[in-house]
Amino acid sequence: MRHHFLLLGACGWVLLVLIFVSRFFSFRTFDDYAERTGQSWTIAGSKMKAAPVTVPEKPAVRPSHQPSADPRETDWELVSDRRNERLSAACRNASLGGLTHVSITKFVLDRIFVCDKHKLLFCQTPKVGNTQWKKVFIVLNGGFSTVEEIPESLVHDHEKNGLPRLSSFTPQEITLRLNTYFKFFIVRDPFERLISAFKDKFGKNPRFEPWYKHDIAPVIIRKYRKSHRDSDSAASGLHFEDFVRYLGDAEGRRHLDQKFGESIIHWVTYAELCAPCEIRYNVVGHHETLEQDARHILRAAGIEGLVSYPDIPPGITRYNRSKVEHYFSGISKRDVRRLYARYQGDFHMFGYSSPDFLLQ
Repeated sequence: MRHHFLLLGACGWVLLVLIFVSRFFSFRTFDDYAERTGQSWTIAGSKMKAAPVTVPEKPAVRPSHQPSADPRETDWELVSDRRNERLSAACRNASLGGLTHVSITKFVLDRIFVCDKHKLLFCQTPKVGNTQWKKVFIVLNGGFSTVEEIPESLVHDHEKNGLPRLSSFTPQEITLRLNTYFKFFIVRDPFERLISAFKDKFGKNPRFEPWYKHDIAPVIIRKYRKSHRDSDSAASGLHFEDFVRYLGDAEGRRHLDQKFGESIIHWVTYAELCAPCEIRYNVVGHHETLEQDARHILRAAGIEGLVSYPDIPPGITRYNRSKVEHYFSGISKRDVRRLYARYQGDFHMFGYSSPDFLLQ
C-alpha cells in the first residue's frame, strides 16, 4: 500500500512539471510569432505588444507604358493630379527648358479646337485618337446628335466640320478662353506615336494624302539615305531609318520643316503642338489609359450626360513594346540617341520611361 501511495505521489509531481513546462513554451511561442510578424497578442486579459517592425521604404513609382490596375473612377482625379504635378516639375526643370518651353504662336493656337457652348478647349495631338475627340466636339457644337452619325470624311474637313480654332479669335478673346475654359489634350509614348505617324502617312495613308509620299518622302530620302538613286526612291519609298535620321537632325530638320509646313504636326513634339508649360491644361490624358481618361474628362468638363466617347476596341491603346523594338531593330544607337534627345522633353513631362532597351 505504501508503495502505491509513493507511486501516485511521483506521478503527481511529474504531471505538475509537465504542465509548467508546457505553459512556458506556449507563452514563448506566441511571443516569438508576435515579434516576427509585428502583431500584438492578448493573452489572459493582458496585451503583449510586439517589438516594432521596420517596413522598407516604398520605392518611387516608376513611369510605365502599361496602365496600372484600374482604379475606381472616383480615384482617377488623383491620377490626373499626379500627372499635372509631374508636368509642372518638368516645366520647372531648367535642364529641359529648350525642350519643354515654346511661345504660344499661331501654330499652337491652330491646334486648339474651341467649344464656346460648353467652354471647352481641346489641343490636337495627331496619332493619339484625336479623330474621336473631334467627333465629341462636333456633337457638343450641335452638328450631330451622336458621334456614331458623323461621317469620317466630315471630321477631317476643317472647312465644313464646324470646329473653330483658337487662332480665329482676337487676342482678348483668346486670353479669356485660355484663362476660363476647361482645357485638355492626350499624349502617348513618343516613339510609338512616331511609328504610327510613319505608318499612316508614308505607308498605307488611308485618307489619300499623296503629298507625303510624293513631296515629303523624296526630300527626306535625298538628304538622309546613305546611298540612293532617284529612280529607286519612288519604288522603295521612305524607310523608317530615313525618317528617324530626319527627325534627329536638329539643324537640317528645321530647314525642311519650313518646306513641309502644316504636315509636320504629325511628328513634332507635344511641347511644340500644345505649349503645356505655357498653357495650364486641366487634364492631360494618356492614350494607354484612354478608356478611363475619356470618362474622367467628360465628367470633369461637366459634359458626361451630353455626349459619349466612341467605343474603344479592346487592346488597341495598349503600349506595344514588341512593335517599337521591331521598327527600331535596324536603327543605329547613335540615331536612337539623337532622336531621344529631341523628344526627351515629352518623355519627362508625361512620365514615359526612357527607351533604354533600344540602346542595349
